[in-house]
Amino acid sequence: MIEMNTRSKWLRMYKVFSLALLIIFQIYWFKWTRKSEAEWEKLWSGIGRKCRATLFELEGLLIKIGQFISIRSDLLPNAFIQELQDLTDKVPSSEWSEIQSILNEEWESGLSKRVVAIEKEAIASASIGEVYKGALQDGTIIAIKVQRPNIQSIVHIDFRILSILVWFADRFAPIPKGFINLKVLFQELKQVIERELDFTKEKDTLLYFKERFKDSEMVKIPDVHQELCTPKVLVMEWVEGKRLNDLAAIENLEISREDLARRLMKLFLPQWLEPGMFHADPHPGNVQFTRDGRIILLDFGMAGEISKKDAVSFQKLIESILAKNYSKAVESLSELGFLLPEANAGTMENLLSDWMAFDLSQVKELDIVALKLELNDLIAALPIQVPTRFVFLGRSFMTIEGIVRQLAGEDDLLELGKPVFMEWLSSQGNRWSFIWNIIQSQPFFKIFHSAAEFLETPRKLEKLHEAGQRREFQFTIYENRKRQLFQLFLLGLAGAGFGVYTEEMLITQFSAGIAAIALFGYGVNSWRLGKWLKYMPEKRR
Repeated sequence: MIEMNTRSKWLRMYKVFSLALLIIFQIYWFKWTRKSEAEWEKLWSGIGRKCRATLFELEGLLIKIGQFISIRSDLLPNAFIQELQDLTDKVPSSEWSEIQSILNEEWESGLSKRVVAIEKEAIASASIGEVYKGALQDGTIIAIKVQRPNIQSIVHIDFRILSILVWFADRFAPIPKGFINLKVLFQELKQVIERELDFTKEKDTLLYFKERFKDSEMVKIPDVHQELCTPKVLVMEWVEGKRLNDLAAIENLEISREDLARRLMKLFLPQWLEPGMFHADPHPGNVQFTRDGRIILLDFGMAGEISKKDAVSFQKLIESILAKNYSKAVESLSELGFLLPEANAGTMENLLSDWMAFDLSQVKELDIVALKLELNDLIAALPIQVPTRFVFLGRSFMTIEGIVRQLAGEDDLLELGKPVFMEWLSSQGNRWSFIWNIIQSQPFFKIFHSAAEFLETPRKLEKLHEAGQRREFQFTIYENRKRQLFQLFLLGLAGAGFGVYTEEMLITQFSAGIAAIALFGYGVNSWRLGKWLKYMPEKRR
């Protein structure tokens, strides 16, 4: 397999870095010149269009990065997100000769004889692989997923580019460090993509889901022809289905739109709440349906995993919200790592209560985009964070939520999901836990809860005072080190001056070395102090 040539690699790096530098320059220029909100909206919209055009041009891993960014409305301006929301893997297919070369390389002659026909036009083409329709000797129709030519080399150079951008953003971008850890996020993304590049692992994931849902009549997962699978080729049963954004096909379903939405929730809810793997990329091309309403799951390259501990906390969180026991809901959010240390439990309970009581039907005539912008600003000001390990779970949830909202029309998502959750809860044997949450949310129980909180107040105040003292102590350490290093720098300069005056080269060189080391240490400590201060952004102080 021919890899990317050196010129292509440098050109790819140049286009990405030049775009990044242009964006940074524009943002800082707008900050310095104090532009209006309307001008900021235009700026972010323009940046989004440039990013979109560059991603489509360069393809590869960068398309997936764009898809990931497009769901992070909690981190990025709405005007920017809107330009990337429709970003999908509409990537041009490769030349058939290149695909044929990969198949000949991956298949031995004995295996290749079993495939008697392959259509030369790709049925689907994405950033990592392409799908072709074929037939076996016995007439069985198959789907052949083939890794894109040069993709290993492209991904390698893209990861190198991203690592540099992450390093730069981690030090210079105004992102609160308590909000999201870019380094950990990059490593998680790298692991997911590297897994997706190995079709053997995708085959194993597909078999895992097939076993998990083997008794479900509402879901169809294609069979795998394991003897024809390799790290770069995945051969599956051909399954006919319609995309979930095909409105005409949805209208001709044998079941209602609401029933299809419930089936989607029944399929994905256990993936999000039970220990094990979940489908991390359920866009309409990967989750299809048949005329009788069966859901087809495809493309298991991107999959995440829920630990047993996190599964228990998620279950408690949803039980608490459904039972309107917001104190328990806040506890669950804290266990999952969504709350920063300075979060006030009482305030969060009130906000949850207000949010759950909010009736979207009352704002049908209002500007929904403006409302969403206000909610984003509110979330940014709250002491909450997005744990990195849940980024791909969030992607899965938000994608399905968007599809369910389209299917269910004006129906409230919570009301639609409640019976689905209760059915799942009954099957898990956790009904008593749910009833206990309802009891705890009652007014008479809250009296005892408030009394217990009152008794705990002195201890909590002591902890806050202790935390404040630790922060003050840490700040003093940094400042003392800076002062000592500055004094050492002045001493080195004085020693170097004395060496020059006495014409003693040894003293001059030694003193100059001390001054250089002290200056370097001063710079490092100043940088570390600035980084430490980022843990307390203005909105959350």
